[in-house]
Amino acid sequence: MGLSIADILDRKDVSWMDGSGPDSDIVISSRVRLARNLYKFPFPHLLNDTTGAEVMQQISQAVNRSKDKVIKGLELVTLDTLSALDRKILMEKHLISPEHAIASEPYRGLMVDKKGSLAVMINEEDHLRIQCLLSGLQLNQAYKYAQTVDDALEKLLDYAFSEKMGYLTACPTNVGTGMRASVMLHLPAMALANQISSVVQSITQVGLTVRGMYGEGTEAEGNLYQLSNQVTLGQTEEDIINNLWVITVQLATQERNLRERLQKEIKYQIEDKVMRSYGLLTNARLLTSAEALSLLSDVRMGIEMGILSPVKREVLNQLIVAINPSHVQKAAGRELEPRERDIKRAEIIKEKLLAS
Repeated sequence: MGLSIADILDRKDVSWMDGSGPDSDIVISSRVRLARNLYKFPFPHLLNDTTGAEVMQQISQAVNRSKDKVIKGLELVTLDTLSALDRKILMEKHLISPEHAIASEPYRGLMVDKKGSLAVMINEEDHLRIQCLLSGLQLNQAYKYAQTVDDALEKLLDYAFSEKMGYLTACPTNVGTGMRASVMLHLPAMALANQISSVVQSITQVGLTVRGMYGEGTEAEGNLYQLSNQVTLGQTEEDIINNLWVITVQLATQERNLRERLQKEIKYQIEDKVMRSYGLLTNARLLTSAEALSLLSDVRMGIEMGILSPVKREVLNQLIVAINPSHVQKAAGRELEPRERDIKRAEIIKEKLLAS
């Protein structure tokens, strides 16, 4: 196992957790993902060991031949060389999808840089899924970095592309630019004001969708919502980025205004909620992941509103990941039963919060 992957698996944080970037009080992270496929090869769900190995070989050769500095900074690893726990850790760090985490065929892989900001899934739903993940509202920067990798690989690989349709993808909804842009937002005040359902409804009408923290098929927990584009065909990359950026800024402003209003109208209720949650997190002996996320959401809101002493956003972002089952077991150094995980999770949170 190469240095980059081993380091990322052992580290508490990756690039998107550092708490920097514009609007990072509301926007946890920004991600841009580009779906690409190789011409004359079946999509990944139709690959067998032979054709899958051929796709992997072409990609590996392109990486080795490339003179691009960004490409040279990526490490390629096949998923069969990683344990099931390690794959889940990469998923919890948002570097691979839940679907990729359960795959172990030798022709499925990952390329990643040392910061964990650039990651390329190989033979997931598409042959290549190039993503950049940054902290705060940095959609344009994320697109620029992802495009750098895409441009370098396109010089050496024959992409499946139609002059009429654009980039061809396994899922029809990705045809065109092949781009999905998303932001992860923390919206506790909207949840308290029962505005989430109306926000979701209005967002859908402008071509965006709201999902849970791990994307499609996941529910929102801890008042964390992933907002992304639904349409890729008939829009330019710039259109997609700009539309998402405008809506994100509007939601961030709305969330801040609601927090200010709640602090004026129900000051003691809000303070009580925040302080109770902090008390539980720093004293509880057992915590499920769902309960921990909910309590962390209250504490995060309280810190941003000045109710609690400041804790670095980086620490709070690290905790979003550190409380997940695989990270808890990694910290313990062994496989744990559910009750043991709840005990260890409570210890991790208490230690992190009291030390910050």
